[in-house]
Amino acid sequence: MDRRIFISLLVLAPFLARPALADDPKFVAFIQNTIWPRMKSAGVSRKLFDAAFAGITEPDPVVLKLADNQPEFNSTTSAYLEKAVTPIRIETGKTKAQDDAKLLDAIEAKYGVDRYVVLGIWGMESNFGKLKGSMSVMRSLATLAYSGSRKKYAYEQMVSAFKILKSGIVTPDNFDGSWAAAMGHTQFIPSSYVSYAVDWNADGKKDIWNNYQDALASTANYLAKAGWKMDRPWGWEVTLPKGFNMALVGRSHWKTVAEWEKLGLKRADGAKFGSPGADAFVMVPQGVSGPRFLVTRNFLAIMDYNLSHSYALAVGHLGDRIRGKGEFVASWPDVNYDLTYKQRVELQNRLNALGFETGGRDGRFGARTYEAILAYQKKNGLPLDGVPSVKLLQSIQKNS
Repeated sequence: MDRRIFISLLVLAPFLARPALADDPKFVAFIQNTIWPRMKSAGVSRKLFDAAFAGITEPDPVVLKLADNQPEFNSTTSAYLEKAVTPIRIETGKTKAQDDAKLLDAIEAKYGVDRYVVLGIWGMESNFGKLKGSMSVMRSLATLAYSGSRKKYAYEQMVSAFKILKSGIVTPDNFDGSWAAAMGHTQFIPSSYVSYAVDWNADGKKDIWNNYQDALASTANYLAKAGWKMDRPWGWEVTLPKGFNMALVGRSHWKTVAEWEKLGLKRADGAKFGSPGADAFVMVPQGVSGPRFLVTRNFLAIMDYNLSHSYALAVGHLGDRIRGKGEFVASWPDVNYDLTYKQRVELQNRLNALGFETGGRDGRFGARTYEAILAYQKKNGLPLDGVPSVKLLQSIQKNS
């Protein structure tokens, strides 16, 4: 299950105002007869429960609409990056890096996490605090528990949400976040807050909602616990040598940076790699004809924050642009393959059934799907072009 489930709040801008609620007797009964017994068993008092759900009498239709429509999971990587890594976001990040240099120095020294990645997450999650979310956390979680495919997530987060309310850091009236209950400057879900939030300014409150210093330090703490190491970046855009064995693409082929260099990989910008002993794998987020990346385990630490390759790439790239680095060198390819949506889903389902994990069954082709296609082609003696097609699907059908 994803440890972080959330959406860029830019998508939520048209929906952030809370509408007046109309009573839904079934939903009210669900809160009292299903949610309350679970929360009571988790040690929640009746008084706190009633305060948390006061006035919540109808599921949130925006939550239902967005729950299965996260852009980092259902758009191409290039389209996602275009919306995520914008000139204004880069310039704002540079200003923040300059204005808060001393704070970022201290956080980086304490947690050993690259300040530019922390800034990248801040920019991605709330546009540097401009869009922290104004949807009721408890209503969102109750809606997810009531309908949809995230019921387990909702109940788990609800227990942590009540721990937050019990602490008094927020009240039910101002307990706000995104549709998935992601909160504050860097959009922690409740369980992440309970596990990783810190009181950076020592005022007795872990306030990720109103204190961006606490939020940035909490994010650095999260990434440190996820395994971030300062002796390596998240990764690099690379060029592959002529005749490169495409069967080596993917996370089942970890090698040190030095070993990849011996195989002929070079940075696309012409600079030196550094970090020769760092483990890394080759990733093709939009197919073998698009930009190629050599990513380290720090990339996976970002994915621990949000289990999406597009998101992690956007965070890393935004951080690099704030640092002063340039755009990606290679062009993003067209991905209008000769497959219908139904065929795309079938291709993923059949690859998964054969043991080639695509990372999803939604018809959206990302890094994991391309890795699965290459692995299938390698095993079956097919040309390693990594291209999803009707011909490939027919081959997979025969072998299923």
